[in-house]
Amino acid sequence: MGVEIERKFLVPGTDWKAGLSGTEYRQGYLTSDPEPTVRVRLAGAQGYLTIKGASVGASRLEFEYPIPAGEAVQMLERLCRKPVIEKVRYRVPYAGMVWDVDEFFGDNAGLVLAEIELEYEDQVVELPPWAGLEVTDDKRFYNASLAEHPLATWPPGSLSYLTGN
Repeated sequence: MGVEIERKFLVPGTDWKAGLSGTEYRQGYLTSDPEPTVRVRLAGAQGYLTIKGASVGASRLEFEYPIPAGEAVQMLERLCRKPVIEKVRYRVPYAGMVWDVDEFFGDNAGLVLAEIELEYEDQVVELPPWAGLEVTDDKRFYNASLAEHPLATWPPGSLSYLTGN
């Protein structure tokens, strides 16, 4: 059984990005309401099918399986709910850990989220200076929620209120 334990933070500014290159991601959802969510992802040239259970704190069941990229593209185009998530993922080392920082585009343009995967829920993590407000428990920032209710549909100023910008 796979368990994902992660914390999630908003990232204001671009200081974290200096000198980094990322991987383009497209992901869509076959189902996300109610749990579980079933996601199709194209990360660079690799496809994945992922099943995630309901979150309990920072933990949830997660099962991920590689699939051919061509099949992922077909599912994204023909089976997944629209809009699909478009983002670039950067792997950012900090204090002996590697953070995934997602810069969103399309209907979620302007949003940048950082995630850190943990070995256990109460693991101590040194936060990088570019990590903003923690949104681990805010379901609006789950990718499945962002696909269903993208940032472009939020009331004006919603994100600036949360980031302090």
